[in-house]
Amino acid sequence: MSTPPFLDFPRNAPVLEGGLVRLEPLDHRHAAQLAAAATEDRDSYTFTWVPTAAEVDGYIDAQLARAAAGKMVPYAQVSAASGRAVGATSYWDPRPWPDGTGLCAVEVGFTWLAGSAQGTGINTEAKLLLFGNAFDNWGVARVDLKTDARNLRSRAAIEGVAGQFEGVLRSWSRSWAPGEDGRLRDSAIYSILAAEWPECRSRLTRRLARMAAGPASRP
Repeated sequence: MSTPPFLDFPRNAPVLEGGLVRLEPLDHRHAAQLAAAATEDRDSYTFTWVPTAAEVDGYIDAQLARAAAGKMVPYAQVSAASGRAVGATSYWDPRPWPDGTGLCAVEVGFTWLAGSAQGTGINTEAKLLLFGNAFDNWGVARVDLKTDARNLRSRAAIEGVAGQFEGVLRSWSRSWAPGEDGRLRDSAIYSILAAEWPECRSRLTRRLARMAAGPASRP
C-alpha cells in the first residue's frame, strides 16, 4: 500500500508559488521575519491566536511537531514583492480515503497575515495555491475551512474565496480569543468540493485580476 503524499512531509511538501506570494515550508529561518510581522497592527486578531514576537520560536516548534506527526503541512507566507515572510498558513487534519491510498479531505487553516499584508491579494492567492495543490495534485474530494462563529471578518474572507457555509458546530473546538483559555468556541464550518473547484478557481482568478487592476475595477 502506498503512503499518502501528505504523510511524507516534509520530504514532499511542495513550495507553492504565485505572483504575489510564495508558500515555503515553515522553518526557523522564517522566525525573525515572522516576529516582525507579528508586531504590526494586531487589531484583526481578536478571535485568532497569532504568536507575539517572543512566542514565534515556540510557535514554529509546535507546528513542526505537528508536521512530524503527519498532522500538518505548515507554510510561511512570503511576499513576492519584498521577499519577506509576512504570515503563515497550513494544511491541517488530513483524512485518508477508506483504502488508505491517498487523501480524501484536508483542512486549510492556522492562517494569519501581518496587518500590512491584509487586503493585498496575498490571502486570495495563497488560497488559490493551496486549493489547487490539494485538488489537482493530491486529488482530495473536499477542502475544509473553519473559524470562530463570532469572527465575522474571517467568515467574510472564507466566503470571499468561495467557501460554502455548512453550519455551526457548538462548543466544537478550543477558543483562541483573549481571556478565554480553557473554553470552547462555536465553529463555523465551510467547505469546497472537488466538483466546485473549477468555478472556485475561476472566481479566485477573477478576484485577483480585479485587485491587480485597482479599486476602479472592483464592484
